[in-house]
Amino acid sequence: MIVNSSHGGDAARPRLRSRARKAGVLATAGLLTAAAVLSLAGTAEAATTLGASAAAKGRYFGTAVAANHLGESAYASTLDTEFTMVTPENEMKWDAVEASRNSFSFGSADQIVSHAQGKGMKVRGHTLVWHSQLPGWVSGLAATDLRSAMNNHINQVMAHYKGKIYAWDVVNEAYQDGSSGARRSSPFQDKLGNGFIEEAFRTARAADSGAKLCYNDYNTDGQNAKSNAVYAMVKDFKQRGVPIDCVGFQSHFNSNSPVPSDYQANLQRFADLGVDVQITELDIEGSGSAQAASYTKVVNACLAVTRCNGITVWGIPDKYSWRSSGTPLLFDDNYGKKPAYTAVLAALGGTGGGTDPGTGGGACTATYTKTNTWGDRFNGQVTIKAGSSAISTWTVPVTVTSPQKISTTWNGTPSWDGSGNVMTMKPNGNGSLAAGASTSFGFTVMTNGNTSAPVIGACTTS
Repeated sequence: MIVNSSHGGDAARPRLRSRARKAGVLATAGLLTAAAVLSLAGTAEAATTLGASAAAKGRYFGTAVAANHLGESAYASTLDTEFTMVTPENEMKWDAVEASRNSFSFGSADQIVSHAQGKGMKVRGHTLVWHSQLPGWVSGLAATDLRSAMNNHINQVMAHYKGKIYAWDVVNEAYQDGSSGARRSSPFQDKLGNGFIEEAFRTARAADSGAKLCYNDYNTDGQNAKSNAVYAMVKDFKQRGVPIDCVGFQSHFNSNSPVPSDYQANLQRFADLGVDVQITELDIEGSGSAQAASYTKVVNACLAVTRCNGITVWGIPDKYSWRSSGTPLLFDDNYGKKPAYTAVLAALGGTGGGTDPGTGGGACTATYTKTNTWGDRFNGQVTIKAGSSAISTWTVPVTVTSPQKISTTWNGTPSWDGSGNVMTMKPNGNGSLAAGASTSFGFTVMTNGNTSAPVIGACTTS
């Protein structure tokens, strides 16, 4: 991300990247085999989820993941259902894994990798060498010591995850914004010179020959001075045999920095150099049909470039985005599927829904509204709406945050998990809905001092 992750992706962290960086982005803003990806999902699922639909096109569909959200049921279930690739938002960055020299801590990153492996997902390593989120001790080193520290960091981190990472962002955001095409000032650039990127890639290849090695940057999505400089570097590397396998395009867009008209052509010119191209931190500020159209443009561009392996969006619900006020993701704060989600699924060849189309089920959505508030409680209503085909039943999970408790429900039949914080609501005589028709259920939440809104999971049919 911008502030904290690579460009936008790092934003989830409290100290997200520098303000200058964020301002710049907002102002200017070996190929996975089809067989390997398709093994992640069956034929029926391929029609209704992002990951499985992308797999049918020989690509992955991933998301950035924060370890501290994995305990949230709606977050984890949406991740597990929709995505086939994960990128740790901040957990693999230098300050997270080597805050003190040669003292490594992998706990949070391991949590993400373990979760991904347990669900058959691939993992993108992010990131090994980056000027931001760098511990102070690194910046204070003289050149010889810095070179040793950089190579040791690459070797130790890659050794820890050897065989578990699909692709590494070896070097992140090494070029300046603007018209110069120059390298960014950083401890690595300033003390080691232009050769530090090549050295990092050569060290990484020796550390893990099985992982793809990528260069990742932002504001390189169209042809401009910055992308031209990266292009020249990649071309030089390929000509001289420097090990680089892929280039990541972060793709953070908004109304001031829209999807460039030459986006596809830019991806293609890099692919023509003999590297894979990947969309690594996609988010597009906006809403409704305009946002959906921009997402469609990005997906279509990737599908049109044979060596575009896949797409990663930088987060799951809007509320956890590094620029949440711009509502840039595919799921709203309650994990409802936005028009952008439907557009992406359609561009990937999927058909919206929550069930196998062959069972007679259809798509449905769940929308939450707070209806009444008192000092110690509030009422909520969830509206269920059928999609383009009729449905015969529906299921919606509702999660409240402890010490909240749901005391009363109506117009539905609830069941509870062991914690008492997750209610799964099913119909009570209001399950059959014609195409486009809606119904609702309600509940009372005793706040016990916590007034946060409940998390409404995805509506599914059967």
